[in-house]
This record gives sequence, C-alpha cells and structure tokens, in this order.
Amino acid sequence: QVQLVESGGGLVQAGGSLRLSCAASGRTLSTMAMGWFRQAPGQERESVAGIAWNSAGRYYADSVKGRFTISRDNAKNTLYLHMNSLKLEDTAVYYCAADRLPGSMWHIGENYNYWGQGTQVTVSS
Repeated sequence: QVQLVESGGGLVQAGGSLRLSCAASGRTLSTMAMGWFRQAPGQERESVAGIAWNSAGRYYADSVKGRFTISRDNAKNTLYLHMNSLKLEDTAVYYCAADRLPGSMWHIGENYNYWGQGTQVTVSS
C-alpha cells in the first residue's frame, strides 16, 4: 500500500509560480510511473502531467506545456510539479497519482492505483 500526501498549494497571483510536492510512504516509488491531475469546481478531473519511473518520459497536457514541469526524486520518494506563469484557469485541486499500469496511457486516471488527497491551488488576478 502507498500513501501519498501532496503539499505546496496555496494562493498565488496570476503569472506567479508554485511548486507542488507529493511525498510517498509505504512503498518505494522508484519503479512506478506517476502523474498529476487536477479538478476545478464543477469540472471533471483532468490530466496535467505524467512521468516514467526513471524520468525518461515526461508528458504534459497541452494547457500546461511550456509552463509546468514534472520531476521526481526517487531517493526522497517524492514527486514534484513546478508551475510557472500561472493562469486563472489553473485554479483547481491538484492530485498526485502513482503506480500507473505498465504500458497504459498516462493521462487516464483509472490507470493509476494510488491517489493523494489533493492540494488546493488558487490563482488570483
């Protein structure tokens, strides 16, 4: 079993930056593909970014490409999401997900076995 805890969310002005962290316990993340998802009020959950177990593959939604960077530190059992040039539409609860089924698509939430509880990101004008 894996427990995931996100942190780093908060209130930031448009154009600003935040770094989200997702710390894992229970099992090592070093062999797991992982991802970030988000859900805004009244909207469906959407994929944000994904990363292979060895960071060789990194994937981004078109809406965040060039602004967000996903990374991981397997020694610290932690996943990160660096968010720059934040926009109002980035406001959402951000969730990390772990243990994507091998060979499955990164942007499909159902392909992940473990989820964190989420951290709120609010971008103001």
